[in-house]
Amino acid sequence: MTARLVDIAAQAGVSEATVSRVLNGKPGVSAATREAVLAALDVLGYERPVKLRRRASAGLVGLITPELDNPIFPALAQVIGQALTRQGYTPVLATQTPGGSTEDELTEMLVDRGVAGIIFVSGLHADTTADMGRYASLRAQGVPHVLVNGFSPEVDAAFVSTDDRAAVRLAVRHLASLGHTRIGLAVGPRRFVPVVRKIEGFRLGTGELLGLSPEEADELVEHSLYTLEGGQAAAAALIARGCTGLVCASDMMALGAVRAARERGLDVPRDVSVVGFDDSPLIAFTDPPLTTVRQPVQAMGQAAVRTLLEEIGGTPAPHSEFVFLPELVVRGSTASGRRGERTP
Repeated sequence: MTARLVDIAAQAGVSEATVSRVLNGKPGVSAATREAVLAALDVLGYERPVKLRRRASAGLVGLITPELDNPIFPALAQVIGQALTRQGYTPVLATQTPGGSTEDELTEMLVDRGVAGIIFVSGLHADTTADMGRYASLRAQGVPHVLVNGFSPEVDAAFVSTDDRAAVRLAVRHLASLGHTRIGLAVGPRRFVPVVRKIEGFRLGTGELLGLSPEEADELVEHSLYTLEGGQAAAAALIARGCTGLVCASDMMALGAVRAARERGLDVPRDVSVVGFDDSPLIAFTDPPLTTVRQPVQAMGQAAVRTLLEEIGGTPAPHSEFVFLPELVVRGSTASGRRGERTP
């Protein structure tokens, strides 16, 4: 074994200790160095240890997303998958479903199959109550990873995010410019980082444009689920508080808000204006076409892939967040707030 370590180390241009760490699956070795050692094994005619043979499929990259019911996740998956394919990698889509595999189980499955890296979209990293040790463990195993939407200072990895604060401020500014003085915010559970940031943007926007204090703004925030039914429930509560303008944290929630308004005999946008978030595929063809804040999906997906492949190539990813500015897309679900405030 000593002779083998010497030969392999010389062929790979690394120390014998590094060869030993790779052969025993120990952490602390870059992806590029690991591949150099494995290539040296192949050149010298040594068989790879069974555990390391699976890593021969280094062209696989895992992509873990939440459920695919929300159209923004398939849209991100498509962009990321295309970008990986163009670079010669094969994307492996792993989706969480209610009652199905957890993020940890999906991660373990991908690591066992020797993926070269993993991209997490809106995963547990975005949950402020989750244990971030799972990502430290992944780092210790030498598996490169990038996280999309939901920055955590506890995770030593690169993040790619939409500017949620700017997104809500854009929506509030648009509604205020139309004359709405009673604007509500429908968002998801408060434990998620994007929700926290959207609320911060709502406080800033309503403070600057409507003169509301943070406490007054918080009274116009309704938490629910990121679903059509969740948006419907949140919007019903906000309409009951006299809101004529609604900012929703997803397009699905916005469609629920339209339904809530119509159930009360109100017209969108004549009586209630609704703004979504994401600009999901086909959202321009709803009735009415939805005004929304567009996530720059193309740019974000490409940035996530580029960052991950740099780390796979041996360039350590910075512990930083690449923040992308959203864009307001005005369509038919918003109009002048002719009556300012409406009595519920």
